[in-house]
Amino acid sequence: MTDCADAPKTRFFALIPCAGQGSRAGTPQAKQYQPIAGKAMVLHTLAAFAAVERLAGTLVVVAPGDAFFDAPDSSASFTVAACGGASRAESVLNGLQALRQAGAHDTDWVLVHDAARCLIGGAQINRLIDTCQDDDVGGLLALKLPDTLKAEAGGRVAATVDRADKWLAQTPQMFRLGALADALRKAGPAVTDESSAMEAAGLRPRLVAGSAENFKVTYPDDFRLAEGILLARTGQPSPGQHPGV
Repeated sequence: MTDCADAPKTRFFALIPCAGQGSRAGTPQAKQYQPIAGKAMVLHTLAAFAAVERLAGTLVVVAPGDAFFDAPDSSASFTVAACGGASRAESVLNGLQALRQAGAHDTDWVLVHDAARCLIGGAQINRLIDTCQDDDVGGLLALKLPDTLKAEAGGRVAATVDRADKWLAQTPQMFRLGALADALRKAGPAVTDESSAMEAAGLRPRLVAGSAENFKVTYPDDFRLAEGILLARTGQPSPGQHPGV
């Protein structure tokens, strides 16, 4: 019998899929590399995870041939794997395999986070870990739907949908490595987030209150809003704003 003291300690890893092109953003390069408040969006994202000391490691999954992270940086708090797939689900599944090859166990927790959610904060990441680390399934950051929700037909309102039980899914989404890999394989490449794969496996992930600032930068206006928030956090005026205004 294996002594409990010899059992591997459960660890927490972050996985950042960074292989998408972000065509809706209208940027000249993949949107995760577009500069916001002085540096590429994904670097703001990675800085937030670097501040979470209990993470055993952070893996960034990029597309094969992506040279953005090629310059050596001995101070980097993350590793990069060029194993991105044709869909988010494939990139995450390939990233989970890369974590396994690097020594992660199926019982370790993995926090999957969108590279384009660059306003995530360490407090939110820690809240998710604190809430889900003893959960049987895992969970995700999410936001109660604040607006009235309409169903559409032919460009007109077809119905007003009850929003009382509706949430906007965010990331990170935190699940055990082995369970998530199995769920993604069974769900296929069409699932748009990890929770959907776990739900398809018959599981019910826990909802953890997130923040309205943790939005996914998707459209051109989102870049301006994200930059304003990032600059405000550091006390810098937004472009066009005079100090003291």
